[in-house]
Amino acid sequence: MFEHFDNPRQLLEYRIGSAISMEQDSLSMLGELEQAAQSEDIKEMFRHHADETRHQMKNLDQVCQELEISAAEEPSQTTKGLSREGTSLIRKSDESLLDSVVLSAALETEHTEIAAYQSLICLADALGLKQIEELLTENLGQEQHTSEELYSKLKTVSAAV
Repeated sequence: MFEHFDNPRQLLEYRIGSAISMEQDSLSMLGELEQAAQSEDIKEMFRHHADETRHQMKNLDQVCQELEISAAEEPSQTTKGLSREGTSLIRKSDESLLDSVVLSAALETEHTEIAAYQSLICLADALGLKQIEELLTENLGQEQHTSEELYSKLKTVSAAV
């Protein structure tokens, strides 16, 4: 889409495309993590987060409508790398460690998503795009809540290992 950014709006548009890719990667990864999880409670947590991720993707589509841009994807190299790492760790881990592994992988991804949304919110705010800022803030809040849930569950699972 862009080879060079001349202004903050172009950067925002590019980063929105990257966020779309990020959420698609996360949705795919959540399915893999759910399959690998041993605990039904953790599987349900991943299913719930997948529903939230679909909602976040709708918010990003709405952001594209507000910006009057097409939802062109820009690859999110970070989430693609985290997904590959998570898959590798699942393959290498004993079954007794899988819940800890999948929770850790999901938590790392959440932190990446939180940082991405915080950056996008700052850009939207600087450009005076309040409706876009609100949609992105909604996504950020969901990511932060999920991060807290994952961290709490990971502490519990890790203590039991």
